[in-house]
Amino acid sequence: MKETLSVLIRMGSLHRLIPFWLVGLVLIFLNLTWWIPVALIYGYIAQLFVEYGMHRFLMHREPPSDQGTFNELYRTHIGHHEYPTDPEFFTGDDHWYPVRFGLLSVAIHTAILWPFLGLIPALTIAYIALFVGSVSAFAFYEYCHTIAHLNVPKGRLGQYITRKHLAHHFQDHHATYQVSFGFDGIDRLFGTAHNKTVAKERFDRKTMLSMGMDPEDLRLVTARKAFGITQKPGAKRARVKEA
Repeated sequence: MKETLSVLIRMGSLHRLIPFWLVGLVLIFLNLTWWIPVALIYGYIAQLFVEYGMHRFLMHREPPSDQGTFNELYRTHIGHHEYPTDPEFFTGDDHWYPVRFGLLSVAIHTAILWPFLGLIPALTIAYIALFVGSVSAFAFYEYCHTIAHLNVPKGRLGQYITRKHLAHHFQDHHATYQVSFGFDGIDRLFGTAHNKTVAKERFDRKTMLSMGMDPEDLRLVTARKAFGITQKPGAKRARVKEA
Protein backbone atom coordinates (compact mmCIF):
# COMPACT_ATOMS: atom_id res chain seq x y z
CA MET A 1 0.00 0.00 0.00
CA LYS A 2 2.79 2.44 0.92
CA GLU A 3 4.60 1.97 -2.40
CA THR A 4 1.37 2.32 -4.36
CA LEU A 5 0.37 5.52 -2.58
CA SER A 6 3.86 6.97 -3.07
CA VAL A 7 3.36 6.65 -6.84
CA LEU A 8 -0.20 8.00 -6.75
CA ILE A 9 0.66 11.13 -4.78
CA ARG A 10 3.19 12.09 -7.46
CA MET A 11 0.71 11.90 -10.33
CA GLY A 12 0.29 15.33 -11.86
CA SER A 13 -3.23 14.68 -13.13
CA LEU A 14 -4.48 13.85 -9.63
CA HIS A 15 -2.78 16.96 -8.23
CA ARG A 16 -4.75 19.11 -10.68
CA LEU A 17 -8.05 17.35 -10.09
CA ILE A 18 -8.02 17.51 -6.28
CA PRO A 19 -9.08 21.19 -6.03
CA PHE A 20 -12.05 20.55 -8.33
CA TRP A 21 -12.96 17.45 -6.30
CA LEU A 22 -12.87 19.46 -3.06
CA VAL A 23 -15.13 22.14 -4.55
CA GLY A 24 -17.52 19.34 -5.46
CA LEU A 25 -17.57 18.15 -1.84
CA VAL A 26 -18.50 21.67 -0.73
CA LEU A 27 -21.33 21.72 -3.27
CA ILE A 28 -22.59 18.40 -1.91
CA PHE A 29 -22.57 19.80 1.64
CA LEU A 30 -24.52 22.86 0.46
CA ASN A 31 -27.05 20.81 -1.53
CA LEU A 32 -27.97 17.81 0.61
CA THR A 33 -30.81 16.51 -1.53
CA TRP A 34 -32.00 13.13 -2.85
CA TRP A 35 -30.44 13.56 -6.29
CA ILE A 36 -26.85 13.68 -5.03
CA PRO A 37 -26.43 9.87 -4.78
CA VAL A 38 -27.92 9.55 -8.26
CA ALA A 39 -25.47 12.13 -9.63
CA LEU A 40 -22.51 10.44 -7.95
CA ILE A 41 -23.44 6.98 -9.21
CA TYR A 42 -23.98 8.33 -12.72
CA GLY A 43 -20.62 10.09 -12.70
CA TYR A 44 -18.81 7.03 -11.40
CA ILE A 45 -20.33 4.68 -13.98
CA ALA A 46 -19.83 7.18 -16.80
CA GLN A 47 -16.11 7.34 -16.00
CA LEU A 48 -15.84 3.55 -16.21
CA PHE A 49 -17.09 3.67 -19.79
CA VAL A 50 -14.79 6.62 -20.54
CA GLU A 51 -11.89 4.58 -19.13
CA TYR A 52 -12.74 1.70 -21.45
CA GLY A 53 -13.37 3.86 -24.51
CA MET A 54 -10.21 5.92 -24.20
CA HIS A 55 -8.05 2.86 -23.56
CA ARG A 56 -9.45 0.90 -26.47
CA PHE A 57 -10.08 3.53 -29.13
CA LEU A 58 -7.61 6.30 -28.31
CA MET A 59 -4.59 4.66 -26.71
CA HIS A 60 -4.77 1.51 -28.85
CA ARG A 61 -5.61 3.23 -32.12
CA GLU A 62 -3.64 2.64 -35.31
CA PRO A 63 -0.13 4.05 -34.73
CA PRO A 64 0.20 7.42 -36.53
CA SER A 65 2.59 7.79 -39.42
CA ASP A 66 3.50 11.36 -38.44
CA GLN A 67 6.42 11.12 -36.03
CA GLY A 68 5.33 14.04 -33.85
CA THR A 69 1.87 12.56 -33.34
CA PHE A 70 3.40 9.12 -32.86
CA ASN A 71 5.69 10.49 -30.14
CA GLU A 72 2.64 11.80 -28.29
CA LEU A 73 0.95 8.40 -28.45
CA TYR A 74 4.22 6.76 -27.41
CA ARG A 75 4.47 8.95 -24.31
CA THR A 76 0.79 8.43 -23.58
CA HIS A 77 0.63 4.66 -23.90
CA ILE A 78 2.96 2.73 -26.22
CA GLY A 79 5.92 3.46 -23.96
CA HIS A 80 3.95 2.06 -21.04
CA HIS A 81 3.54 -1.23 -22.89
CA GLU A 82 7.21 -1.37 -23.80
CA TYR A 83 8.31 -0.50 -20.25
CA PRO A 84 5.41 -1.65 -18.06
CA THR A 85 7.27 -1.45 -14.73
CA ASP A 86 8.47 2.13 -15.14
CA PRO A 87 6.21 4.49 -13.10
CA GLU A 88 7.22 7.36 -15.40
CA PHE A 89 5.07 5.72 -18.08
CA PHE A 90 2.05 4.90 -15.90
CA THR A 91 0.41 8.11 -17.13
CA GLY A 92 0.87 10.51 -20.01
CA ASP A 93 2.62 13.85 -19.70
CA ASP A 94 -0.40 16.12 -20.35
CA HIS A 95 -1.51 16.38 -16.73
CA TRP A 96 -4.13 19.03 -17.49
CA TYR A 97 -5.99 16.79 -19.95
CA PRO A 98 -8.34 15.26 -17.32
CA VAL A 99 -9.25 18.76 -16.11
CA ARG A 100 -10.01 19.98 -19.62
CA PHE A 101 -12.00 16.83 -20.34
CA GLY A 102 -13.91 17.25 -17.09
CA LEU A 103 -14.75 20.90 -17.75
CA LEU A 104 -15.94 20.09 -21.26
CA SER A 105 -18.07 17.24 -19.91
CA VAL A 106 -19.61 19.53 -17.28
CA ALA A 107 -20.43 22.08 -19.99
CA ILE A 108 -22.10 19.45 -22.17
CA HIS A 109 -24.11 17.96 -19.30
CA THR A 110 -25.14 21.42 -18.12
CA ALA A 111 -26.39 22.32 -21.60
CA ILE A 112 -28.47 19.14 -21.72
CA LEU A 113 -29.99 19.60 -18.25
CA TRP A 114 -30.45 23.39 -18.43
CA PRO A 115 -33.85 23.38 -20.24
CA PHE A 116 -35.28 20.98 -17.65
CA LEU A 117 -33.74 22.23 -14.40
CA GLY A 118 -32.49 25.75 -14.94
CA LEU A 119 -28.88 26.87 -15.25
CA ILE A 120 -27.64 26.76 -11.64
CA PRO A 121 -29.20 23.39 -10.68
CA ALA A 122 -28.01 21.88 -13.96
CA LEU A 123 -24.47 23.17 -13.43
CA THR A 124 -24.43 21.98 -9.82
CA ILE A 125 -25.62 18.47 -10.66
CA ALA A 126 -23.21 18.16 -13.59
CA TYR A 127 -20.28 19.39 -11.52
CA ILE A 128 -20.95 17.01 -8.61
CA ALA A 129 -21.51 14.05 -10.94
CA LEU A 130 -18.33 14.59 -12.92
CA PHE A 131 -15.86 16.24 -10.56
CA VAL A 132 -16.78 14.07 -7.57
CA GLY A 133 -18.28 10.87 -8.98
CA SER A 134 -16.13 10.60 -12.10
CA VAL A 135 -12.94 11.88 -10.49
CA SER A 136 -13.36 9.35 -7.66
CA ALA A 137 -13.67 6.60 -10.29
CA PHE A 138 -10.59 7.96 -12.08
CA ALA A 139 -8.57 7.94 -8.85
CA PHE A 140 -9.64 4.34 -8.19
CA TYR A 141 -8.59 3.44 -11.74
CA GLU A 142 -5.15 4.93 -11.12
CA TYR A 143 -4.90 2.92 -7.92
CA CYS A 144 -5.84 -0.33 -9.66
CA HIS A 145 -3.51 0.37 -12.56
CA THR A 146 -0.60 1.26 -10.31
CA ILE A 147 -0.92 -1.74 -8.00
CA ALA A 148 -1.11 -4.01 -11.06
CA HIS A 149 2.32 -2.87 -12.22
CA LEU A 150 4.20 -2.64 -8.94
CA ASN A 151 6.10 -5.61 -7.57
CA VAL A 152 4.79 -5.30 -4.02
CA PRO A 153 3.01 -7.62 -1.56
CA LYS A 154 -0.67 -7.85 -2.56
CA GLY A 155 -3.81 -9.25 -1.04
CA ARG A 156 -6.49 -11.09 -2.99
CA LEU A 157 -7.83 -7.87 -4.50
CA GLY A 158 -4.41 -6.73 -5.68
CA GLN A 159 -3.55 -10.17 -7.05
CA TYR A 160 -6.80 -10.34 -9.02
CA ILE A 161 -6.31 -6.85 -10.47
CA THR A 162 -2.73 -7.71 -11.39
CA ARG A 163 -3.57 -11.01 -13.12
CA LYS A 164 -6.36 -9.43 -15.13
CA HIS A 165 -4.46 -6.36 -16.26
CA LEU A 166 -1.14 -8.05 -16.98
CA ALA A 167 -3.00 -10.44 -19.28
CA HIS A 168 -3.62 -7.32 -21.39
CA HIS A 169 0.09 -6.50 -21.39
CA PHE A 170 1.68 -9.90 -21.81
CA GLN A 171 -0.93 -12.16 -23.42
CA ASP A 172 -3.36 -10.19 -25.59
CA HIS A 173 -3.25 -6.41 -25.97
CA HIS A 174 -6.45 -6.54 -28.05
CA ALA A 175 -8.51 -7.50 -24.98
CA THR A 176 -9.15 -6.64 -21.32
CA TYR A 177 -9.21 -2.86 -21.69
CA GLN A 178 -11.09 -2.31 -18.42
CA VAL A 179 -8.69 -1.92 -15.51
CA SER A 180 -10.83 -0.85 -12.54
CA PHE A 181 -11.79 -3.69 -10.21
CA GLY A 182 -15.35 -4.96 -10.24
CA PHE A 183 -16.37 -3.93 -13.75
CA ASP A 184 -15.19 -6.78 -15.98
CA GLY A 185 -18.66 -6.78 -17.49
CA ILE A 186 -17.77 -3.79 -19.66
CA ASP A 187 -15.25 -5.89 -21.60
CA ARG A 188 -17.78 -8.70 -21.88
CA LEU A 189 -20.42 -6.24 -23.07
CA PHE A 190 -18.23 -5.04 -25.93
CA GLY A 191 -16.70 -8.40 -26.80
CA THR A 192 -13.17 -7.73 -25.55
CA ALA A 193 -13.03 -10.01 -22.52
CA HIS A 194 -9.89 -12.14 -22.24
CA ASN A 195 -10.12 -15.45 -24.03
CA LYS A 196 -7.21 -17.88 -23.55
CA THR A 197 -7.69 -19.58 -26.91
CA VAL A 198 -7.89 -16.32 -28.86
CA ALA A 199 -4.96 -14.91 -26.90
CA LYS A 200 -2.77 -17.87 -27.88
CA GLU A 201 -3.71 -17.41 -31.55
CA ARG A 202 -2.85 -13.70 -31.47
CA PHE A 203 0.28 -13.94 -29.36
CA ASP A 204 3.56 -12.87 -30.97
CA ARG A 205 6.47 -12.78 -28.56
CA LYS A 206 8.45 -10.38 -30.76
CA THR A 207 5.76 -7.70 -31.00
CA MET A 208 3.81 -8.23 -27.75
CA LEU A 209 5.43 -5.39 -25.80
CA SER A 210 5.20 -3.01 -28.75
CA MET A 211 1.45 -3.47 -29.22
CA GLY A 212 1.85 -5.38 -32.47
CA MET A 213 4.56 -3.18 -33.97
CA ASP A 214 8.00 -4.39 -34.99
CA PRO A 215 10.25 -3.32 -32.08
CA GLU A 216 12.71 -1.94 -34.64
CA ASP A 217 10.08 0.16 -36.42
CA LEU A 218 11.71 3.53 -37.12
CA ARG A 219 8.88 5.35 -35.36
CA LEU A 220 9.52 3.39 -32.17
CA VAL A 221 13.27 3.82 -32.39
CA THR A 222 12.88 7.57 -32.96
CA ALA A 223 10.39 7.93 -30.10
CA ARG A 224 12.65 6.11 -27.65
CA LYS A 225 15.52 8.37 -28.62
CA ALA A 226 13.31 11.47 -28.24
CA PHE A 227 12.50 10.47 -24.65
CA GLY A 228 16.06 9.53 -23.72
CA ILE A 229 15.45 5.80 -23.52
CA THR A 230 18.50 3.58 -23.83
CA GLN A 231 17.33 0.21 -22.49
CA LYS A 232 15.61 -2.46 -24.56
CA PRO A 233 11.82 -2.82 -24.20
CA GLY A 234 10.89 -4.62 -21.01
CA ALA A 235 13.74 -3.18 -18.94
CA LYS A 236 12.88 -2.29 -15.34
CA ARG A 237 14.11 1.28 -15.62
CA ALA A 238 13.53 2.55 -19.10
CA ARG A 239 14.34 6.25 -18.91
CA VAL A 240 17.45 8.28 -18.27
CA LYS A 241 17.38 11.86 -17.10
CA GLU A 242 18.89 14.59 -19.18
CA ALA A 243 22.29 15.76 -17.97
